[in-house]
Amino acid sequence: MIMRIAAHSFAVFVLLLASASPRPADAQTIADIAGYSGPDRTQRLIDGAKKEGTLSLYSSAEVNDTLAITGAFEKAYGVKVQLWRGSSEDVLRRAVTEAHGGRYDVDVAETAGTEMEGLQREQLLQEMSSPVFAALMPQAVVPHRGWVTDRLSIFTAAFNTGIVKPVDAPKTYDDLADPKWRGKLGIEADDGNWLMSVAAAMGEDKALPLFRKIVATNGMSIRKGHTLLSNLVVAGEVPLGLTVYGYRVNELKMKNAPIEGVVLPPAIALPTGIGVFAKSPHPYAAALFMDFYLTEGERILAARGNVPTNRTVKEPPPGLILVDVAKYLDEGDRWTKLFKETFAAR
Repeated sequence: MIMRIAAHSFAVFVLLLASASPRPADAQTIADIAGYSGPDRTQRLIDGAKKEGTLSLYSSAEVNDTLAITGAFEKAYGVKVQLWRGSSEDVLRRAVTEAHGGRYDVDVAETAGTEMEGLQREQLLQEMSSPVFAALMPQAVVPHRGWVTDRLSIFTAAFNTGIVKPVDAPKTYDDLADPKWRGKLGIEADDGNWLMSVAAAMGEDKALPLFRKIVATNGMSIRKGHTLLSNLVVAGEVPLGLTVYGYRVNELKMKNAPIEGVVLPPAIALPTGIGVFAKSPHPYAAALFMDFYLTEGERILAARGNVPTNRTVKEPPPGLILVDVAKYLDEGDRWTKLFKETFAAR
């Protein structure tokens, strides 16, 4: 009798111990998956992703670009991608709001670097390691590895070819101080990150007085939205847009729109990044999708006029300076104020 009671007590103890300890499967949901680099990594991810069957993606990219990538991923692995699209600010706001409410439904975010860094500072992203990173341009891999840059938006001076002849296009920012540009210039309303980066490369003592001179001499049309600015260049309402995204110029040129662009030195690019959430409900699918995005997804992006960071797909333009998004998060108020004082005060 005593032995039966002791045996029963021991069995209960073992069950309690097992329930109190984390299960091996749970221990490998994020950290182990994120750091695994063995030769069977891809197959492990595929097997796990197929069992999970789905993943959730928050993105601010063009819908057609994203659908081209998610469609290829679904076809390759049979894993369904649930897409929610919003602005980069909306992606950050939604993810943070959900996390503060204890809701963890999203697996992957792909949006502007500033907002990706914001997610990192909220401690929502998982540090990732992948053999794919070796193929990316060195600047693409953020030191903390909470996210990596997958594509670049190169600030481009875009002009309407029906109004501005290519031979007359500016070659430097100094050229824009010429009175021939009076009434022809426009800029996006929230490009303080661009101004910060140009000023860092040129020196504030040179850059700020130069842009103030340009505005005083020729004026500056302030427009909200890079897509709007590029469309106004095509329409001729803004003959030259100072900070149009280069991929938008490429996209419009493919449609035979009267637009061309020139990258004025120093060449500045805004990074867009991709990252996996630390409490991803579908970690295998999330890691597999990130690897896919940085390889096959990069080829799809390049074919659609985007600038990828995977050097085996397409070598990025030389000499690019990436916006230091961490610095901009720290100094954004100052540069927003300087931008408005420089370009919008008049």
